[in-house]
Amino acid sequence: MSPVAGGPLVVIGDALLDRDLIGRVERLSPDAPVPVVDEVEERLRPGGAGLAAALAAADGREVVLVTALADDAAGARLRGLLDGLVTVLAVPLDGQTPEKTRVRAAGQPLLRLDRGGAGGAVGPLDDDVVRAVQRAVRGAGAVLVADYGRGVAAHPPLREAIAAAVGRLPVVWDPHPRGPAPVPGVALATPNADEARRLVPVPPGARAGEHPDGLRAVHARASALVQSWAAGGVAVTLGSRGALLSVGEANPLVVPAPRVPGADPCGAGDRFSSAAAGLLAAGAVLSEAVYGAVAAASAFVAAGGAGQVGTPGTSEARDSRTAGVSSTTEVVARTRARGGIVVATGGCFDLLHAGHVATLSAARGLGDCLVVCLNSDASVRRLKGPDRPLVSERDRERVLRALASVDAVEVFDEDTPVDVLDRLRPDVWAKGGDYAGAALPETDVLARWGGQAVVLPYLAGRSTSRLVRAATTVGGG
Repeated sequence: MSPVAGGPLVVIGDALLDRDLIGRVERLSPDAPVPVVDEVEERLRPGGAGLAAALAAADGREVVLVTALADDAAGARLRGLLDGLVTVLAVPLDGQTPEKTRVRAAGQPLLRLDRGGAGGAVGPLDDDVVRAVQRAVRGAGAVLVADYGRGVAAHPPLREAIAAAVGRLPVVWDPHPRGPAPVPGVALATPNADEARRLVPVPPGARAGEHPDGLRAVHARASALVQSWAAGGVAVTLGSRGALLSVGEANPLVVPAPRVPGADPCGAGDRFSSAAAGLLAAGAVLSEAVYGAVAAASAFVAAGGAGQVGTPGTSEARDSRTAGVSSTTEVVARTRARGGIVVATGGCFDLLHAGHVATLSAARGLGDCLVVCLNSDASVRRLKGPDRPLVSERDRERVLRALASVDAVEVFDEDTPVDVLDRLRPDVWAKGGDYAGAALPETDVLARWGGQAVVLPYLAGRSTSRLVRAATTVGGG
């Protein structure tokens, strides 16, 4: 997202210290049937409202974070992570700064340890802190409440400052079932589907046999929350299904999300709410803000989710090809972690036709995930001539990702995908039957790690060149 004009975004909520312990698992412990995690690397990042603030700052906004921090080691580390990114207005926290530690291997979470979650409470605020918060809100371009149910959003002086902003500037409230209801009149509330279900267990007008998470039920819950919170709109985030926006009318707006296979959704809700708040501050209407927030959350997940925040050499601002590399690696790692077979295939896939679809479906049936190695535009021009491709690599990638048989797409610039294969090391390399009897340049590289190149049946009479000739004939006639 590009920087936007206006005052700072003020984020008010519960910040956490998130820690990832990432290692390698190759054996089970001899004294218990549990994995042994070797070569552990620690990665720290802001969590909760801290993550929402950091993501908003990455959009180019000036950000002020109002949160509760204890005077402890976790609080000091969290301050250090936020230093230089956002301005922190800390209120006292009685108890420990909350920490969440995730143990991960091969892209899979193995265990989560929580600390400091019980017994903490926001301490009393002195007059100077209250006035500082009030000044920050008065000068804001928008306010985002990132409630994690730990007391910040419920604290009376902070709640009063938020209520004073309603109607004067956009207020976005990301609620939590353990937290308070949003102040009346917020512009947008952004619960996820589980939170909406817990807030409204039985949707109004529920019918016997109706799916509890069907779009009608989600809309009924969202509309009920619009009414009870007097909100301008409620956008229920639906994970891979996108988001549903209700403003209390009969027909909601549903914004589908692009398919992001094998991805970690951790932090996607914070990315959604921070993007929506920034867009509303820039003058977007609710529908535009939800469209933009779904796109931002999807790009965030494709780039690695919360795990890529604060780590060297990663950024949500990468182009679609780099984001595809990250998600491809994740897909392959997840498949291998559960003992699955990785299949890859490749080609230009210019003007996708029935022959392509049949080959991709057959290839996916050979294993547990399918990676498509896609020739870039420059590669296609060298192979097919200056008039090709007819469809850009970005659009070809998008069409392939929409197919149920495809788990990931990897774009490459070389004439052959040998370098990509050497990095991904699939178990199977599959090509269409028009290669039957021909030497595949990929065969030798597959042999380096014990992979197998295979040829699949091909639907006769289907080819991109034939389609191009037919289209040219019709157009010329």
